[in-house]
Amino acid sequence: MKVLLINGSPDSKGCTYTALSEVAGQLEAQGIETQFFNIGKKVIRGCTACSSCEETGYCVFSDDGVNECIDLVSNADGVIIGSPVYYASPNGALLALLDRMFFAGGAKFAYKPAASIVSCRRGGAATAFDVLNKYFTISSMPIVSSQYWNAVHGNSPEEVKLDLEGLQIMRVLGRNMAWLLKCLDKAKETVPYPENEDERLWTNFIR
Repeated sequence: MKVLLINGSPDSKGCTYTALSEVAGQLEAQGIETQFFNIGKKVIRGCTACSSCEETGYCVFSDDGVNECIDLVSNADGVIIGSPVYYASPNGALLALLDRMFFAGGAKFAYKPAASIVSCRRGGAATAFDVLNKYFTISSMPIVSSQYWNAVHGNSPEEVKLDLEGLQIMRVLGRNMAWLLKCLDKAKETVPYPENEDERLWTNFIR
């Protein structure tokens, strides 16, 4: 089993990475393979609503990691998305990636356990955390919880390592993710996935 950890910070070894690494350590201790995907500093386009992905399952823009990330999530058993907090919201580049990734490939992610974590200096963690979780709830992905909201505090990796409660939250999250993955693995031969209705209904409230 494998969990993909998406580092939504332009700093590949910064505060967000420090928190994700704490989660990864517990997953690996439970026998779960981990893989990191760093969005890096490259420009990531926003969605242009061209609808090409409805035919292909991939974004028409193929040069900024979105399509690679679709495949990585599709081939993983679970996913954890981490972001720094900017103005009480996740990193804009990460949101651009997630908008396109979930719109194009979200149907492939159904029933994969997922979680988000956020890293902030002081405030805004709860709202950023809420934004990231919305991607999962629209894609039939079970959300893995911890013992508190998944946030660490600090302005540097060294400060994050002093947030003992935050690091414990990350470790509990890793163990909870491993537990759920193992439960799903045991159940897959006896408990089928939910059946979808034949037609997806869309209601627009314009009269």
